[in-house]
This record gives sequence, structure tokens and C-alpha cells, in this order.
Amino acid sequence: MEADWNGIADWYAELVRGGSAMHQFSRDILLNALPDMPGLDVLDMGCGEGIVSRALATAGARVVGIDPTRTLIAHAEAAERARPVGVAYRVDDGTTLATVADESVDGVTAALSLNNIADLDAAFESIRRVLRRNGFITFTVPHPCFDAPGTETISTSSGMRRVAGDYFAEGHWRSAHPHSVRRAGNYHRTISTYLTALLDHGFELRSCAEPKPTDAVRAEAPHRLGLPPFLLISAVR
Repeated sequence: MEADWNGIADWYAELVRGGSAMHQFSRDILLNALPDMPGLDVLDMGCGEGIVSRALATAGARVVGIDPTRTLIAHAEAAERARPVGVAYRVDDGTTLATVADESVDGVTAALSLNNIADLDAAFESIRRVLRRNGFITFTVPHPCFDAPGTETISTSSGMRRVAGDYFAEGHWRSAHPHSVRRAGNYHRTISTYLTALLDHGFELRSCAEPKPTDAVRAEAPHRLGLPPFLLISAVR
């Protein structure tokens, strides 16, 4: 039976809370790309177990975290009860944001979540709807060049290296690796697809970055040596 997000939610929460360097890196580069948080209303879309939501609230934002996976929301709510920081969590779908009112937030964050959404256009349309004028969208996705279908890690004389896969094979795919998040499914898109979709939905691109991995990331994933793990994009409505 193929995995889904409800099926891997407990494993995923344990992975993130166990100190995953990759997830901490994704959180940190996203936070570093944001404006000052105090007083802002921020929607954390695809919040998972809440790693970014908690950081946003700690930085002073009023945060709502949404995710379609009930088990992950349950983990996030349990963390909020154990150590309250003021995040409100809801089960919601990123393609509709049905629980979020029009023009009600100053910013939307999406850390490693847009790549789990089938309809990117619907997601950007919903994000635009809930953002106030000049509101921001900042997101990370696995770097499309180095996490495409068919990508492999091989051993070479200079160490572990990443071999690029089928970059142009956009669409849904699953990793066969038993410890990969993407065994629950993932939507691969090219960099130009993400950027074009943003522009088509009336966003103004502010930045596009490929942050270098930290020493902690390279230690956890040696094949990341010399490669950016994530693509980081910011735009405004």
C-alpha cells in the first residue's frame, strides 16, 4: 500500500522534532527572507507539525497554520498546548483556503508545501485572495534541479554526488526510498513553472535564491555538497 501524509505523519513529526538539519535550514532561510514580524498577520500554508508557525509566532507575528493532514495538525496543536506561543491551527486545503477570509493576512509562508499541492494555479489564486494589498508570499520547495524524478545519489572518487534526473518530467511522483518524505508523493515542477505561475497571478517577484547548505546539512546529507537543497522565492501582491 502506498504511503500518504496521514500514514507518515507520526514519522515526519518525529523526524522534524528530532533535529532534522534540512528542515531547520528550510525554516531558517525562509525566516531570514521575511520582513519584521511584530504586528503582522501571517498564514503558514502547509504548516505540517508547526516548525515554521512556531518560529513566526516567536518572532512576533499573529499566526494561523493550516494543513490538510489532520494527524499533522494534531501534532502541531499538541506542541502548542505543551509550549504555547499563540499559533491557531486549522485543517484546510491550500488550493482553496476555505477557512481564510479575503484580504485578511499580511503574508503567507509555505515551507516545503507547494510541492505537495496538485493545482499550483489554484493555490496562487487562493493566496492572492487572502493577502492584503502589498502582502507577501515567501516559500521554499525542494530544489527542482536536484530533486526531480529519477535523481540519484552515487559514490564518486570525490565523495557522494547527486545525479540530476528528469528535470522536465513535471507532475506527481513518489520516491522509493523508505525514509524519504517524498514516498508520500510529490509534485515536481521546473523553476520557470513556479515563476511564471506567480507572474500570471499578478504577483511581483522580489527575490529568487538558492541558499548554500550549512555544515549541519552537509553532515546530514553529504551528497548536498556544493548543491542548494532548496529554492527560495518571495513575491508581493
